[in-house]
Amino acid sequence: MKTYIAKALFNSYSYLEYRKLTADLLKEGKSTATVQTEEMTHYSELNESRMRRLDKTIKISDETIVKLNSLNHYYIWLVLTESWCGDAAQILPILNKMAVASNGKIDMKLVLRDEHEELMNHFLTNKGKAIPKLICIDKATGSVVADWGPRPQGAVNLIKEYKEQFGTIDETAKADLQLWYLHDKGISIQNEIMELI
Repeated sequence: MKTYIAKALFNSYSYLEYRKLTADLLKEGKSTATVQTEEMTHYSELNESRMRRLDKTIKISDETIVKLNSLNHYYIWLVLTESWCGDAAQILPILNKMAVASNGKIDMKLVLRDEHEELMNHFLTNKGKAIPKLICIDKATGSVVADWGPRPQGAVNLIKEYKEQFGTIDETAKADLQLWYLHDKGISIQNEIMELI
C-alpha cells in the first residue's frame, strides 16, 4: 500500500464520525475549510441539511444490493471530501448506504481533502482537486483498483453544457445541479460505481 494512502487511512473518519465532526464545527460557526469564511460555513450548513434529508430518504436499488452482496473481494472506499462541497453532500449518503448494504464487503473511510494534499494530487480530475473523490482499494492487497468522482456523468454533462452556454458556474448552475441530484435519486451514482467494481 502506498504511504500516502496508508497515512490517509490512519487519519480517516467513519461516516458517522465525519457527520459528527461537521455538525460540531457548525455549532462553532465553522466548516472543514482550512480558511474559515462565512461562505464556506453557509455552504456547510446547506450541506448538513441535505445530508440529514438524504440519510433518511435515499434508497439503494434492489439491483445494486444484489451486486454488492455478490462482490468477490473486500474493499476500502477512501473518500476525499469537505463539508462545504455540494456534490459531496449529495453523494456521501449514497456511498454510505451502499457500504452498509454490502454486508461488510465495503469499509468506507473519509478524509478531508485539504488535510491530505499528497493523496489528492494523485487523484486529480482534469488537473483539478475536484471532490468528492472515491478511491476503491482492494482490502487484501492494498492496491487501488479504481477511482470515481467528483460527480456522475449526467451531472458532469449538465455543468459542462451550462459553462459552455454562460461561460461561468453561478448560483443558477448550482441550483440546477442540486435539482439534477434530486431527480436522479442516486441511481446514476450507484450504477457508475458498480460498473467500476
